[in-house]
Amino acid sequence: MLMDKDEFKAIFVNNLQTMFGKGIEEASINNKYMALSRVIRDCISKNWMETNKQYSETGVKQVYYFSMEFLLGKALDMHLVNGGVKEIYREALEELGIDLNELEKQEADPGLGNGGLGRLAACFMESMAAVGIPGHGCGIRYTYGLFEQKIVDHNQVELPDNWLQDGYAWEFRKADKAVEVKFGGTINSSQQGERWVFTHENYEAVLAVPYDVPLAGYHNNTVNTLRLWNAESLHDTFDLASFNRGEYLEAMEYRSSVGLISKILYPQDNFYEGRLLRLKQQYFFVSAGLQSIIRRYKKRYSSMKQLPKRVAVHINDTHPAIAVPELMRLLMDQEELSWDDAWKITTETISYTNHTIMPEALETWPVEMFKSLLPRMYMIVHEINERVCRSLWDAYPGDWERIRSMAVIADNMVHMARLAVVGSHSVNGVAQIHTDILKEHIMSNFHKFYPKKFNNKTNGITHRRWLLKANPELAGIITDCIGSGWITDPQKLEEFGRFDTDKIIQEKVRKVKHNNKKILAKYIKEKTGVTIDARSIFDVHIKRIHSYKRQILNVFHIMDLYNRLKENPSLAITPRTFIFAGKAAPGYYIAKQTIKLISVLASLINKDKDIKGKLKVIFLENYSVSLGELLFPAADVSEQISTASKEASGTGNMKFMLNGAVTIGTLDGANVEIHDAVGDDNIFIFGLTSQQVFDYYNHGGYDAWQVYSSDIRIKTVLEQLVNGFLPYQREEFRPLYNSLLADNDEFFVLRDFDAYAKAQVELDKRYKQKNKWIEMSIHNIAQAGIFSSDRTICEYSRDIWHTKPVVITKP
Repeated sequence: MLMDKDEFKAIFVNNLQTMFGKGIEEASINNKYMALSRVIRDCISKNWMETNKQYSETGVKQVYYFSMEFLLGKALDMHLVNGGVKEIYREALEELGIDLNELEKQEADPGLGNGGLGRLAACFMESMAAVGIPGHGCGIRYTYGLFEQKIVDHNQVELPDNWLQDGYAWEFRKADKAVEVKFGGTINSSQQGERWVFTHENYEAVLAVPYDVPLAGYHNNTVNTLRLWNAESLHDTFDLASFNRGEYLEAMEYRSSVGLISKILYPQDNFYEGRLLRLKQQYFFVSAGLQSIIRRYKKRYSSMKQLPKRVAVHINDTHPAIAVPELMRLLMDQEELSWDDAWKITTETISYTNHTIMPEALETWPVEMFKSLLPRMYMIVHEINERVCRSLWDAYPGDWERIRSMAVIADNMVHMARLAVVGSHSVNGVAQIHTDILKEHIMSNFHKFYPKKFNNKTNGITHRRWLLKANPELAGIITDCIGSGWITDPQKLEEFGRFDTDKIIQEKVRKVKHNNKKILAKYIKEKTGVTIDARSIFDVHIKRIHSYKRQILNVFHIMDLYNRLKENPSLAITPRTFIFAGKAAPGYYIAKQTIKLISVLASLINKDKDIKGKLKVIFLENYSVSLGELLFPAADVSEQISTASKEASGTGNMKFMLNGAVTIGTLDGANVEIHDAVGDDNIFIFGLTSQQVFDYYNHGGYDAWQVYSSDIRIKTVLEQLVNGFLPYQREEFRPLYNSLLADNDEFFVLRDFDAYAKAQVELDKRYKQKNKWIEMSIHNIAQAGIFSSDRTICEYSRDIWHTKPVVITKP
């Protein structure tokens, strides 16, 4: 990065002139943002080219991380932080009469992800660059992302997230690296000598064009690559002859069909065409990515048998599991290897992370859909299945049920998680309890058959974005206390624990938290019109809206608290502000009902003067990385209350912890390891354990009606859903009511309510002890270092990918 202010200013002004033909006085704020981005892009590009050159020349093993999502967040500020030039550039811009903060607001959050899966992938990319791991991402360049969420008349409304409308300053289109991806058609086979040759005919061809995004490391010269594929027509020029023959409708239909592939993230899959499009998306970016990898590999190496020594392909959840048959296709059909050689290379190259035990994420595809869209893939998957089943028969003769439960093709469905397990050399969970559940329950048969494949890699977050960038005042206090070594070695945060009872440091930390709460309160006032008290407890629940994440449990506690305040407005509780954010999948009715309930309840409580401002409820629409950067530093309480066994890990829990919030949660996912790290006195644990949940499931569940009948609090709040208590249509929330009683409460909301309410009472008591609360806060911060994605990436690199950090020398 440019370190000289005068040189920076000269280049910045020149960029304005050459890019827009304007001087500083005439240029818009967006013009200035683009000019600044160009300065940084040009500086990064030099190291980017040198990084790729040194990777190639040294022949180091490179990692390719395949994911449907990369929830990057804004890049400008992170580039300034990573380059160590933020304050210098800020001062230089001020001398030009420009506010850096205003320029940063011009950048849109890239619409490349939805929640934890995509944010984890982004954290991993940042950490790979920071610790020098030769690692690159592979995904889709979505035109509209998931969706922009608006709350209209208490309902979630989905609008296109037009994040690309002004272009994306950090991408480089690489049209010369485009590849062709084929769908549909027929496969003809013929024998040539001892080799079978497969020819794909009558297919629909799509051009996959890469857009490369540089991922710079922190204070080093490493710049890795995120390659995002855009779907385009193979022949993008206007065909006048076809138009004159009246064939323009067919051409338009083809172009429209192609464009849909990279249009949005997660099209609705509750109808055939939506599911087909999802499968098409997955094959599109996996095929394009693998073709690109093989092409790059062949420029330097002649033998494909060395591929696993030079390349690691990691599939992030089941979405890219089709990499297994696609790599087999490339090795057999294109590189003319035998099945046995191709299978050995494939399994040694590919590794797989499982992120959830929820059935909807363990993807399956109807055989006929899979076969018609991807005929060659189906042939290969069928052969994989035949070979796997034969080996299972040899191991378990006559055990048809076990074989059916492990077959890649079973019950007329292609099972992608099973394909990922059999086609990879490593299968990892993302928290210790999640890995144990995979091995002992969900994938127990696979674990018994492939015991050496399974391992744990607890998730992590990039502390540079979520503390150094998002909470610079707190980061400054930490650095003043223990030095700056924690930025590159996050486990050094533990040294900050020495100051947990230091009254001066406690006061500084308390003041920073209060300032962050005031900033968030101002944002909430601007966005919702609701005034909240920055002295109240900020109790924050930000997650994708889903029944197992149990936002409804939080809501029921709020309703009960409200009922008690209505009975006794002088009730001695600390004022509370409950803050929710998160999106519901467009087709997920109960999740959208949950958002509506939160919004309706907020409209009731926030206007009620009888409760003297002791309770406020806020739903912030359109949750994003940027909004998270406001919420995490301001939170006092972190809600991590999923049904035990359902949340594989969570990473929001780590971001809250890193910023000094105290967790209230179940022993689920990474909460278990957070509890181990901070101890009983610095976290609020409640509810059923995972084993108790499994015991209930194994015996048909529990009697939700019995809990309803025996607990007047639960009975009251449930009846308030349907008796006209809420200022909305009387029967509006009957489906939520039925999901808990008629459907017997699948996620144990009612069963855990009493334990949750007691934990909240204890939390309120502890918060009143101001010094004790700040001591807990500092203790959480100090123990957060082990949850850095730097640690996680180093474990992946050492145990799964078998690659090492590379020091990139300056060009």
